[in-house]
Amino acid sequence: MNSKTQFHVMSGRRVVATRTGPSAREVALDYVRSMGCKRDEIIYYGLDGVSWRGAVYRAQQVGPVEPPCELVELPPVSPR
Repeated sequence: MNSKTQFHVMSGRRVVATRTGPSAREVALDYVRSMGCKRDEIIYYGLDGVSWRGAVYRAQQVGPVEPPCELVELPPVSPR
């Protein structure tokens, strides 16, 4: 991954931030550090998450945005 990879920081099912970083763990760590967390208060969870004061924050890579599908005009429906 390059340093331009974008991630959603998740708390449960809720997106709490969108950040750019080199890895999911670094993005989650950066998020909790920006809220005033000290390094000795952090518990690491796997490759994509951290915990601080009981809350677990995980980072998920943002998928590519799909272009909108083309709209097709249908012929009018004839009355019966």
